[in-house]
Amino acid sequence: MGVGVEPEMIRVSVVEDVPGVRENIVHFLDEAEGIECVSQHGSAEEALRDLPGVRPDVVVMDIQLPEMSGIDCVRRLKALLPGTQVLMLTVYEDSDRIFKALLAGASGYLLKSVSSEELIAAVRDIKIGGSPLNSLIARKVVQFFQTRPPAADPGAQLSSREEEVLVLLAKGLLYKQIAETLGVTMDTIRKHCHHIYEKMHVSSRTEAVVRYLER
Repeated sequence: MGVGVEPEMIRVSVVEDVPGVRENIVHFLDEAEGIECVSQHGSAEEALRDLPGVRPDVVVMDIQLPEMSGIDCVRRLKALLPGTQVLMLTVYEDSDRIFKALLAGASGYLLKSVSSEELIAAVRDIKIGGSPLNSLIARKVVQFFQTRPPAADPGAQLSSREEEVLVLLAKGLLYKQIAETLGVTMDTIRKHCHHIYEKMHVSSRTEAVVRYLER
């Protein structure tokens, strides 16, 4: 890896209890340009002990871990490393697990059936503020909230364009896809998201999407 590229490398840690699966994920990430796997952990307890010293940009986290679950690990990890983004990678696709993970602080949720290219794209997207959900998960998010009665409006007065951006975020689109859909730059989308967070009194895209969908 060139010295000029190193400052821009995305530092990723992997938390997965099955050695073979963990090694494959690490291999895919290390082979990707601009990504470096800086640590790997076989349990939530090990991750919570070691990750504060590693300080990765992104953590790829399994849900079903031996003792403490990945969901509980995310919740505790975000308190220790609020700037670290967590991408859940799991075999589970039920709505309850999805929303528990997102509410605990995860910024994305993918199934283990995704290709290595999709995983790498998700890591890159989550680093720059995206919230990757594959199409199946995004559809479950929408279906889950479509079956619920609307809750009270949290009071955020979003502009019509901000509403458009938030709806597309809720559907699982990446920042680049939203920019292309609306015919604007990714920098414009980031600015819209910043204003959305301020108006909704949240600190992440996940919180904003959850609050929006609960209205």
